[in-house]
Amino acid sequence: MKKFFEDIKKDVKFKSAGPGKKLTEDSSSKPRAVQSSGTSKSRQTPTDGAQRAGAAALARIDQQHRPKAPTSQDAIRNQVKRELEAEAAAAAEKLKVVALEESKVAVKDPSCFSVSGVYFTCPLTGATLAKNEREVHIKEAIFMRFEEDPVEASIMMLHTFNKDREKVKVAVDVISKYIENICKNPTEEKYRKIKLSNKVFQEKVRNVDGSLEYLLALGFESVMLPVEGQDESEEFLLLGEQSPEALEEMRDRRDRLQRGEPVRAQLDRQTQAFRPSPNATRFELPPEFYNLTAEELKKEQLQKSEVVEKNAMLRTKAMREREEQRERRKYNYTLLRVRLPDGNLLQGTFLAWERVSALFQFVREALVDGWPFDLIAPGGLKLQEDEEVALNECSLVPTALLTFSWDAAVQQDIAAAGGVGPAILKPQLLENIRTLS
Repeated sequence: MKKFFEDIKKDVKFKSAGPGKKLTEDSSSKPRAVQSSGTSKSRQTPTDGAQRAGAAALARIDQQHRPKAPTSQDAIRNQVKRELEAEAAAAAEKLKVVALEESKVAVKDPSCFSVSGVYFTCPLTGATLAKNEREVHIKEAIFMRFEEDPVEASIMMLHTFNKDREKVKVAVDVISKYIENICKNPTEEKYRKIKLSNKVFQEKVRNVDGSLEYLLALGFESVMLPVEGQDESEEFLLLGEQSPEALEEMRDRRDRLQRGEPVRAQLDRQTQAFRPSPNATRFELPPEFYNLTAEELKKEQLQKSEVVEKNAMLRTKAMREREEQRERRKYNYTLLRVRLPDGNLLQGTFLAWERVSALFQFVREALVDGWPFDLIAPGGLKLQEDEEVALNECSLVPTALLTFSWDAAVQQDIAAAGGVGPAILKPQLLENIRTLS
């Protein structure tokens, strides 16, 4: 179509140029009229206006029939848009697949778990707390303590609310120095007032939660005092002159500050007794036991099939130790069961890095009598209570079934009594004994 209209343009231009000329003809001579084969009629050259009108008409026709070709920018923009839409669709599909896979790993019926979760006990209130409730509950309990003992509450606050232990130590040292100077110079006011704009106070004390509350609990008061060489007063903490008895009490409070420890929720063992069961080695743990994401848990399950092959490989001791350390870091807690001589099972939750002695203490507290006993780990390893070894170092994470046996001397007594052993678990545990599903 385009070529058709271009041919028309050429024809019009050629015809509008007038009759042809010979090369030998004088260019100044007038053109001769061209005779047609039919009636002889002269043909005049179109005027300039007519030529322009014809050219404009052809241009309009050409524009109407010619499709608009996209510019290079349009093409690029459209291509980029198509690619972005395709990438977005692919990403959405990928997220959908990942979410589905994670739901298969992470979402389970809570009733299928060996324990419902990890729980803690607040040492201040005795309340049982879920893992995510600990911090808020302990802070509230400390604030409530201000009404009955503001000194003790501020010490708890200072040691518990601040995560940077080095900053806490520095603040305690500076405050202890304030108290020491007051006790050594009880009549000198300069030791009993602290300028709040003081650089040391600002950098080492003021920005540590609980430090200001502790000083106020000691008896300091906020006052505005004039400063030599300045027109305006400044804020100070001022302590009145103290009696010898009050100074002695201040020393005691300083010692309490230095001995202070963070208030931490204590792990609830969730002690439970079970009847003899073939499912003793079957464990289903809730997500709280793992220091892993759902995707990492899935990868771990896939890697378990490679354990036998890895163990068959020749590895150095250093390689094995590094691999064991990586394995230990996967778990925060461990669920342990102890099979007793009567077949019953004792179950409890532990921190992965607790000592073996904590396990022995747990079992001992569940027994009717405090007779000596042994604990045998999977693989036949006899645990030693007096060794400072962590549970994860004994491969007792995230779960393990141990075997309880009486000490050799106790076994001899049992044999002498006709093989009838004593009652093992305390009555309160047997009252709530369950069947392991």
